[in-house]
Amino acid sequence: MNGAHDKLPENLPWHELPVPELFAALRTSAAGLSSQEAAARLARYGPNTIRAAAAKPLYLKLLANFTHLMALLLWAGGVMAYLGGMPQLAFAIWAVIFINAAFSFWQEHRAEQAVEALKRLLPAQATVLRDGEERQIPAAELVPGDLVRVNQGDRISADARLVEEWDLRVDQSTLSGEAHPARKTADPLTGQPLSRTELPNLVFAGTSAVAGTGSAVVCATGMSTEFGRIAHLATATSDTPSPLQVEIDRMTRVVTALALAVGTLFFVLSVAVLGRELHTCFIFAVGMVVAFVPEGLLPTVSLSLAMAVQRMATRNALVKKLSSVEALGCCTVICTDKTGTLTQNEMTVRELWVDAAVQEVSGVGYAPRGEIGRGGAPSAGLKRLLTAAALCSDARLVEPKGTSEPWCIIGDPTEGALIVVARKGGIDPEAQGALLPRLRELPFDSVRKRMTSVHREGEGETAFVKGAPAEVAALCSSLARDGAKLPLEPPLLREVLGQVDAYARQGYRVLAVAERSLPGDLTDYTAQSVERELTLLGLVAMNDPPRPEVASAVQKCHSAGIRVVMVTGDYGLTAESVARRIGVLGRDDTCRLVSGAELDAMDQAALDRVLAGEVIFARVSPEHKLRVVSALQQRGEIVAVTGDGVNDAPALKKADIGVAMGLSGADVAKEAADMILLDDNFASIVSTIEEGRAVYSNIRKFVTYIFTSNMVEAWPFILQITLNVPLALTVMQVLAIDLGADLLPALALGTEPPEPGIMERPPRPRSERLVNRALLLRALVWLGSLMALFCFTGFFLLYGSYGYSDLSHLPRLDLVPYQERLASPDGRVYVLAGTMFFAGVIGAQAGNAYCCRSERFSVFRIGLFGNRFLLAGIAFQLLFCLALVYLPPLQRLFEVTALPLRFWGVIACYPLFLFLAEEGRKWWLRSREARRAVEGGSGGAT
Repeated sequence: MNGAHDKLPENLPWHELPVPELFAALRTSAAGLSSQEAAARLARYGPNTIRAAAAKPLYLKLLANFTHLMALLLWAGGVMAYLGGMPQLAFAIWAVIFINAAFSFWQEHRAEQAVEALKRLLPAQATVLRDGEERQIPAAELVPGDLVRVNQGDRISADARLVEEWDLRVDQSTLSGEAHPARKTADPLTGQPLSRTELPNLVFAGTSAVAGTGSAVVCATGMSTEFGRIAHLATATSDTPSPLQVEIDRMTRVVTALALAVGTLFFVLSVAVLGRELHTCFIFAVGMVVAFVPEGLLPTVSLSLAMAVQRMATRNALVKKLSSVEALGCCTVICTDKTGTLTQNEMTVRELWVDAAVQEVSGVGYAPRGEIGRGGAPSAGLKRLLTAAALCSDARLVEPKGTSEPWCIIGDPTEGALIVVARKGGIDPEAQGALLPRLRELPFDSVRKRMTSVHREGEGETAFVKGAPAEVAALCSSLARDGAKLPLEPPLLREVLGQVDAYARQGYRVLAVAERSLPGDLTDYTAQSVERELTLLGLVAMNDPPRPEVASAVQKCHSAGIRVVMVTGDYGLTAESVARRIGVLGRDDTCRLVSGAELDAMDQAALDRVLAGEVIFARVSPEHKLRVVSALQQRGEIVAVTGDGVNDAPALKKADIGVAMGLSGADVAKEAADMILLDDNFASIVSTIEEGRAVYSNIRKFVTYIFTSNMVEAWPFILQITLNVPLALTVMQVLAIDLGADLLPALALGTEPPEPGIMERPPRPRSERLVNRALLLRALVWLGSLMALFCFTGFFLLYGSYGYSDLSHLPRLDLVPYQERLASPDGRVYVLAGTMFFAGVIGAQAGNAYCCRSERFSVFRIGLFGNRFLLAGIAFQLLFCLALVYLPPLQRLFEVTALPLRFWGVIACYPLFLFLAEEGRKWWLRSREARRAVEGGSGGAT
């Protein structure tokens, strides 16, 4: 074979070429390539594998968590503390950086495995002709020009053009999204307005043969295949930050800027107004920065999301990316595939038309459980119809080996559905096959649109025919009805075709079943001699049924203000029928059906207009799905995408949250997704949406909780510099509160159950901020200042109980080492007062935790003891405080001392007063809303 060093032509219309021209273009033959030529092409084209995209090194991912804005701020604060002579504070601040980095890195680090999943989908071996001999080779060694054999059950290794086929049918659902196996042909095709994956004489890498055999010449390998193109789309699509990530980033910038501004301001005031030494002012500025920066926020958010992930796992949702939990909670649109997502990807016979009557069939899927009609013994006509349909099929029903395994079929799903319905009607196909052994078969082809099997019956032979209703009915001369054969005259024919049309309008796939007793002298078993003068036995209507729980799940999505858009590779009318059946569309809704070809012709403005109304996208490619998702995101929507096939992978990755099916989903879809439904249940999405909304609400709760304590921590520094009040709180004590006492109660707030009516509200707008004006007013101005008032009351009360009335003339005791303070009367009282303030902040935070359980509902309504984790967190908080106050090693580290018992009674009042004040505010807020609602209703009535 010559020409090994000349590259083969690319992008030729392989499907249009006759076989001799195809062999010539690929410089191969019916004997395949020689081993030498194959080796040369392998060196030129490379292995038949999917190339991985260059991943960002792990050390760069880790380094990014030490160099973001908040981390840089804390690095600078630690350096200032170290230079100011407080190494223990510096190390504590730097420890915060490492804690935040560890959690963030764990949250963000998710290896890119979509490409590896694609590799696993490609088979390890392929059957080829080399040197005129058939041999098995590793699939990675396939090259353009190789002649490969395709047998039933084989997974195809490369894109190839068929040159021979014998009743070959290929499952392309992972590429195209179409539920039915594609019938293949080796004939050249010209002038066909079909997409590449619809061309019946091409087969594609990663698909599988479900019936028949064939031979094909390889046209593309590796990244040049359809699989490779999708792999490029999936890896080239960048991850979109979730709304929560955007909000946390924005809040970090705002808080960092605020902390720097306040620290700088107070540094300047300390130098210019009070005339303090520079290193003293540095320490003071560090205190202000640390007080305003919520050091515990990032680890608290990460831990709260991780706990939500654990809860969602119990609801059959596996979340791979923590930030996706909240993203799903605020989604406004779910773009869903049909096959395998809304439907079961299992063809099921729903109705039979026999003896002029419609017989409904119960049960779904391949499990032979259900009834035909109202049960009871089937009529003779029904038995004959079921027997003919089952025997004129090549599929086989496989019984599960264990209780956890499902029923499945081997072969064409449509024929599998016929086997199942026969079993429901009491017909055993294997037993009938023994009684009526098959003698011959006329396989289905796309021209005749029917299949015939010839069986021995008694002393004679009978042909059973099944196929497209119009084609089969045209060959019938009679109709079986109530044990008689009626001439199939025009009125009867119109009745049959009218029933076919009625089924088509319902989205059913319809088969006609007929029979003929063959003459004894028949010797030429051709379609022309066998398929004539048939007797029509009846019609079989089937579909890929919707999952039974999907309709209620869709209704809940609508109640929650979430739009469901179907984006499928299947036919438009079928998709519309399923959409109406499950409630995606109302019965009277006008809906626009947009095909992939129509989508290609649309500009962005036209697509925006289409997306503004009810629409179903059908016969779409991976690029089309990607474009629809991008267009929705450009309209400001938060988009969730569900899918199970390879064709869904790019859109799953582009979406704000990708949801893959765990049982039926392809590996590449699972790896590209952010979340996997372990039960393939669309209804599980509703549960995760509710959980996601609760997560966002809970994050606001513990942000309020943390900001409240940050405000209390800032007030001592403000009063110290403005009124020369002794510094009531040290920087080490601030860190003890933020990273010790506050951590568990904040996490417990992240476990609050969804508030009443959370799924009856529309999704939060993208413009709504996590930290908005209302939250800041409540946390800083109301709760924070109220807590500061209580704590300073106790602080001054303690000073007063020891006879100190004027504190402005006390020396700067915070600059004196801890042991020297305890050696003087003023110092001992100062340490005691600081302990009072420190313990008061922690005590008041116990009440604040209950205040933050809801922004507007009374705690008594949602349950005073409904959050046992919060009770445990508050208990830990108080024990932590007692340990710091009474254990000598911790006393020295955090500069506190044992507090007399009488002062604990004062501190015990803080949480109670704070709780009652907040309950009063909520009551006033609800009363005002109720009055406005009444006034609005009265105004509308008048």
